[in-house]
Amino acid sequence: MTTIAGVGTPETDWQSWPGLHRFPPLDLSGCDRVVLLAPHPDDEILGVGGLLRRLSLRGAAVEVIAVTDGDASHPASSTVTPGRLAALRRAESASALRALGLVDATVHRLGIGDGAVAAAEPAIEAVVAHLLADVSTSTWCLSTWDGDGHPDHEAVGRVARSVSQRCGVRLLTFPIWTWHWALPADPRVPWSRARAIKLDDETHAAKLAAIGCFASQIRPLSEAPEDAAVLTPAMLDRLSRRTEVVFT
Repeated sequence: MTTIAGVGTPETDWQSWPGLHRFPPLDLSGCDRVVLLAPHPDDEILGVGGLLRRLSLRGAAVEVIAVTDGDASHPASSTVTPGRLAALRRAESASALRALGLVDATVHRLGIGDGAVAAAEPAIEAVVAHLLADVSTSTWCLSTWDGDGHPDHEAVGRVARSVSQRCGVRLLTFPIWTWHWALPADPRVPWSRARAIKLDDETHAAKLAAIGCFASQIRPLSEAPEDAAVLTPAMLDRLSRRTEVVFT
């Protein structure tokens, strides 16, 4: 596990790194169904919202496995209870999918406790294996990278990798917190497996609109310190680029 602290690597540093602009493009052909594992509501949008939209426009069916409802994003809040926060985040995620134009996306909600994903790996793996069983090679599995630094993200990545290998499904993983703790050319990150997805103007605008749906995460719940926004402007800068990155 990698320590996540401070403001993280500025987006200007990433944009100044030539390597970021040299990743080969991801070939989007050959996918008619994508199953994405999202540790928390918003991970699916922040990581690969543009890719989901582009695959959908090419005719792929989109399914999201919402592992948790994100009820622990503000653990000390006296403004909202965990139950109320979970309901808010479920609604925000649904709105974000609509903003991307994914009105027909299927969402499977597992209701695992936020922060307790690692302990539930066997149960999650059973669900994912059921959804990916007896599928064709045209199904892709997407998940957070299993080296991303957040325990929930890494647990979901481990599940996705295990099931994808067993079922013969193509796996693509995406970094989220990596952009915070890593540095350009960081040897801890598998840059050789990185592929880029460039977002056209319409897709980028749709992704920004989808990110804007997560009010509970991008704006304070109240003026109390414990209700501060989870996603700071610096984080949003890194996650709202015109190019998304996945690891093959």
